Amino acid sequence: MRILLVTGRLAEPLVRKYGKGCDVFVTPVTVAAFLTPELIVYYLKKSKINVKEYDLILIPGLVKGSAEVIEREFGVPAYKGPKNAVDIPQVLKAIKQGFKLSKIVPADELFSQDALKKVEDIRNKAKNKRYIEKALKRPGNILIGTLPVGLDFPTRIVAEIVDAPSLTIEEIMRKAKYYLREGADIIDIGMESGKTNVEFLESVLPEIKEKINAPLSLDTLNPKEIEAGEKEVDLILSVDFGTVEEILPSKPVVLIPTNMKEGKFIEDPIGRAKALEKLKEKALNLGYKGLILDPILEHYPNFSRSLVAFYLYRMRNPQDILLAGVGNITEMMDADSVGLNALLASIAGELKISLLLTTEVSPKATGSVRELKRGIDMVLLGGVKDVGINLLILKEKRRKEQKIEFAKTIIRAKKKPVKLEEVYFKIYVVGTELAVTAYKGTNPVMTIIGKEPNEIIDTILEHFSISPRHAFYLGRELEKAYTGLKIRRSYIQEEELFGDFYFEKGL
Repeated sequence: MRILLVTGRLAEPLVRKYGKGCDVFVTPVTVAAFLTPELIVYYLKKSKINVKEYDLILIPGLVKGSAEVIEREFGVPAYKGPKNAVDIPQVLKAIKQGFKLSKIVPADELFSQDALKKVEDIRNKAKNKRYIEKALKRPGNILIGTLPVGLDFPTRIVAEIVDAPSLTIEEIMRKAKYYLREGADIIDIGMESGKTNVEFLESVLPEIKEKINAPLSLDTLNPKEIEAGEKEVDLILSVDFGTVEEILPSKPVVLIPTNMKEGKFIEDPIGRAKALEKLKEKALNLGYKGLILDPILEHYPNFSRSLVAFYLYRMRNPQDILLAGVGNITEMMDADSVGLNALLASIAGELKISLLLTTEVSPKATGSVRELKRGIDMVLLGGVKDVGINLLILKEKRRKEQKIEFAKTIIRAKKKPVKLEEVYFKIYVVGTELAVTAYKGTNPVMTIIGKEPNEIIDTILEHFSISPRHAFYLGRELEKAYTGLKIRRSYIQEEELFGDFYFEKGL
């Protein structure tokens, strides 16, 4: 397949570097983003290139407008490529695999949209009534309320409202609705340790149940609280050796291999797995149904031993439904929760853990529900790398390269009055400094170099007459560039520095 890559003068070296095997048509426009489909048609017509010899034309992803204009003119399929040249190899690979590009949406954005569509299809399959009915006849699947959970369904997120009795009903509802918007499947009502809040469960819990259109779980080891709240919830967290004989819930129950009444906690992974099996057998003999097993996930310095317990239990009991309290890690480790949740979601995928319990108590764990949801989606797509969606918020997978154009006139950031009209600016990060090239028309007329935004913007205002709106825009973009410089992240003008993951509407 013969492919023609269209670009501007500045990006030519990068497009040739990453577009090996393709022909490259370089327009006389400096920056490819300044091109339009109509301009591309004009320049192709002026060139000596026989466009009809090509099977496909790829234009820069940053070009405004539809590639349909080009296709209609030459009769050759034309599509939007990526916004950055570094992503060209991925696009070329996708073309060979039959991926359908868009005439309007840049290819890299299209990959993300396609991945999210595939995830939606997988989740919709798990919502199909006939699929659910068949799955529930197999071991390893149960209903929690109306929500099917187990080995044949996506991992579900249980979001805990910690110390719920200490909150007002308005605060509880606000938190619950937030969790559901972020992607939670079950709302967990966390009780207060060491207290018995029967009145809360009898008076407030029914109102919560009525207002929340989602399964509820009750998080307590207190038999009195379980008895008081059981009829209003769909899942009980948790029952151990100390309480298993005191209650006989009719709802699904999470079993943990402890005896909190006696202060017993099994550290040895093998012993813990065997103890959980023993507790399961005891619960079944007592008439328990809908069992979910939790070997207990621990944070550092006991994280690895708890993972071994999960692994051993799963190998010994391949059809059991497992739950892991991943909030134990994100809340107890001073690290960004994004990477932690990605790792925890992948572990859940490998060990077929059906339920992940998390919360967002501390600011460092804010966003954990959404992050877990994205991590689970990546696993559903078959991996955690090259699946079209990611959890890269602060860091990036590939460095974004761009050729920097300096004007013939290069000055340091200092006062030197030169007034130009109708100028626009291109901002770069160069080494440990910021650089701004001013253009008049398509001609670069001056490059200003400085170490921080204030001296750059002051110098721009001394040399150029610009509107307040333009000045605000430059200030915003310069600050983004400066932030990128400080955290060693690529800066591309008018692109979000950290992506738009936390600003997406819906999931």
